[in-house]
Amino acid sequence: MIGIHKAAAASVCAAVLAAVPVQAQNQAQNTVILSSVGSASANGWPTYVAVDKGFFTAEGLIPDIVFAQSNAAVIQQLAAGSVNVSTNSGLVDPIRAVEKGAPVALVRVEMQAPPYSLLAKPGIKNIGELKGKMVSVGGAKDITRIFVERMLEPNGVKPGEFDMTFAGATSARFAALQAGAVDAAILTPPFNFHAQTAGFNNLGNAVDYVDMPFSGMAVNTNWAKANRRLVEKLILVYDRSMAWLYTPSNRDEAIRILMKVSSLKREEIDRAYDFLIGGKYFEPTGKIPAVKLGKLIEALKALGDLPASFTAERLFLAGITQVGN
Repeated sequence: MIGIHKAAAASVCAAVLAAVPVQAQNQAQNTVILSSVGSASANGWPTYVAVDKGFFTAEGLIPDIVFAQSNAAVIQQLAAGSVNVSTNSGLVDPIRAVEKGAPVALVRVEMQAPPYSLLAKPGIKNIGELKGKMVSVGGAKDITRIFVERMLEPNGVKPGEFDMTFAGATSARFAALQAGAVDAAILTPPFNFHAQTAGFNNLGNAVDYVDMPFSGMAVNTNWAKANRRLVEKLILVYDRSMAWLYTPSNRDEAIRILMKVSSLKREEIDRAYDFLIGGKYFEPTGKIPAVKLGKLIEALKALGDLPASFTAERLFLAGITQVGN
């Protein structure tokens, strides 16, 4: 089921609720509203696998998947309680939300490394040539800005020596690149491969410059505390989905699943699978990698986005979030 739900009116009386069939009440209790950025892409593969293979159903969960135009918008909806869980959400926004006191917590990392590539117009052959050029990133405070700056600086292009324009979804950044509105854009699979097929140059992969986790699952803590068992089941669903994706014999079916929910070509999804699964981008254990997360927190402190006293422990949901090395 895909749609955006408004909160139930506070004036609904107990008598009306009592008249609702038990099955409908149970369905409402087990529905989990999941929000992500943009539209169906390879980053959300574990979610689409879990739907298609019945992993949600096996745990008695009903996923209601909604999309927003930017990661910041996803986390705003999460903090407000309009959605229960953010999936495949860049970690910068939930971290900032927690620091500001929002009822948000991290429960799982989904991508343990940034799956981005920097694509540029055919005439641009290397990262150093982006000095003075326009680059499309997710937002002024988006994690993709950190990735781009970490890629450009070692190649002689310091912050302030290139221009930026913002588009929250990777599909929108690719559209801007394709239209000639920007000189380069940071893209996730399979849009990076789509861009290469269209003649744009891959200047490099973020993972070669950045050792930080990229995305994860965050929950509204008010909802999570009232639905602790649902949160535990949700984490099990994603653990099972990751394990399924990493099983080589499931390759063709995984590609079929993503083809069914997106408008992407088979050959692009083939390359995305080999890139993401072969490169071990998805986190398989369910444990948040503490060392890598610490590097992200330190980067945000260096930008002045977090106070020096901020600790990773503030991000976790007690008794639920599992932390590894």
